[in-house]
Amino acid sequence: MSSSLSVFLLDTAATRALVGSRDEQLLRAVEENFGDALASDDEWFSHQIANGAPGAAEALRAVVHGGPYPAAPEYAFQYSYAYQRLCRLTGSFLDNSSFSPFRGTWLSVVDEGLRALRITEVSLAEFHYGAAVPDGVPPSMSEYPTCGEWTHERCVAALEQFEQTVRDDHAPPLEPEVVDAVADVLGWLRHAQRRPGFGVIGFVS
Repeated sequence: MSSSLSVFLLDTAATRALVGSRDEQLLRAVEENFGDALASDDEWFSHQIANGAPGAAEALRAVVHGGPYPAAPEYAFQYSYAYQRLCRLTGSFLDNSSFSPFRGTWLSVVDEGLRALRITEVSLAEFHYGAAVPDGVPPSMSEYPTCGEWTHERCVAALEQFEQTVRDDHAPPLEPEVVDAVADVLGWLRHAQRRPGFGVIGFVS
């Protein structure tokens, strides 16, 4: 089974503030932009919805209004997908060509490449095993989607680590596909570095 990592450049504090904002204009914008996707997801999760999971639009409204969250904990994954849609609408989609799709331990393999380059401030595994949905969004008990966040400060620090590696002329041998994936990550970090307050929010699904 393959997975996909989707990453977005966002003002992380402002994005978290969307939860519970009661912004009806935001809700309408999501529904207008992702109406077909909402309907498709409802069809995909029809069995879970029949058993008590919220529909996609219902979950989205609950997240924007900060509740209520009446569904059983095992169906809280719908709220994580709703938060992902808010990120997709308000953020800039970053190149994920090295990570969509991916299999097995690929994120950990690329993390090893980052560490070989002495980059320790950020980790791709955070997107897979993190629990970075904002306060007010029920944590998901499901395997997917998972969420992680790199703040602006961490992105800047990670780039400083890489630049020090370059200054030290430290060039560990890496497999070509890892080099390509690390280059993608460095691109994300540079985008964040150029915009104060902006960081990276990623979802594995």
